[in-house]
Amino acid sequence: MTNESSVTLVGGATRDPELRFTPGGMAVTQFGLAVNRRRQDRNTQEWKDEVSFFDVVAYGTLAENVAESINKGARVLVSGRLQQRSWETQQGEKRSKIEVVADEVGPSLRWATAEVTKNEPRQGQGGGGGQAAANSAPAGGPTYDYDMEEPFVLDAFDGEDRFGHGQRRYL
Repeated sequence: MTNESSVTLVGGATRDPELRFTPGGMAVTQFGLAVNRRRQDRNTQEWKDEVSFFDVVAYGTLAENVAESINKGARVLVSGRLQQRSWETQQGEKRSKIEVVADEVGPSLRWATAEVTKNEPRQGQGGGGGQAAANSAPAGGPTYDYDMEEPFVLDAFDGEDRFGHGQRRYL
């Protein structure tokens, strides 16, 4: 049994995905997800809408595909795990947040259709074993912003797991 908290969420993207790259060249994308729930109050018989907001982060090739495919307002499915990050602000305040680290992201087809296009293997990818070169930033592409309040803490990339996802180690 694993210690990870797996989650599957369906909701609307609250902002366009933001694609950045770590100093080592790995793609990292973040976007917000709003999950709506409608329930009936048993006492008053009134319908109440509840919204939960989640920050989603994706790495590597998945991050690049999400940045190219998802827009604000799109209804998407996210499957991943919960992860808590902690950091200290420049003012010395300690902060933490729980975010969803995505393993899979896709469009919801409940009220829409989608056309799937298989990507050609990116440089360094191929027979399963792509290395960091597969996740390097393209020339002239976006760069990592070191001044953001909530820094990404990604210290090592160990290739791909059996599903083709990047293995991440946090120090």
